[in-house]
Amino acid sequence: MCLQHAGSESFAGFRMNENDSRLTHLDDNGAARMVDVGGKPATPRRAVASGIIIMSADAMAAIRAGNAPKGDVLGTARIAGIMAAKRTGDLIPLCHPLGLEAVNVDFSYEDAKGASAIRVTATASLTGRTGVEMEAMTAASIALLTIYDMAKAIDKGMVISQVRLIEKTGGKSGDWKVDAV
Repeated sequence: MCLQHAGSESFAGFRMNENDSRLTHLDDNGAARMVDVGGKPATPRRAVASGIIIMSADAMAAIRAGNAPKGDVLGTARIAGIMAAKRTGDLIPLCHPLGLEAVNVDFSYEDAKGASAIRVTATASLTGRTGVEMEAMTAASIALLTIYDMAKAIDKGMVISQVRLIEKTGGKSGDWKVDAV
């Protein structure tokens, strides 16, 4: 398989090294590889990701009242998100296994164009040699999927959307924050 750089800063989700035109997750033969971060200094890293699940008023009422058929939806989703962040290196190819120092998963009730919704916000942090963006994204995604699983007996038509990185700090590429939507 031959991949060529076409003038963009990324290809198929792999970031390019700033000092050359090679893709950082491919070796000289074009094979996937895990980037060597051994020579990088350990620095504080933090990432925030979020997503939303839109649901019926009945599902929202059951979640808020704590009487969904499977039990405490948000408590279980919080634990699932934290567990998922810790397992990101096992789930996403080429992600380094990280010793996370903190993971938080929070929820807020929202109105999404007249429909009931829950926003999940996940934050991951550590002092290390690589970022925690994927850990925050994984935590948010799995928390959302857990909400779906625990409330699907009430509403099978729930929609998960807007899963994205909100901000990241630390590392060689510096700080980044999503523009206001």
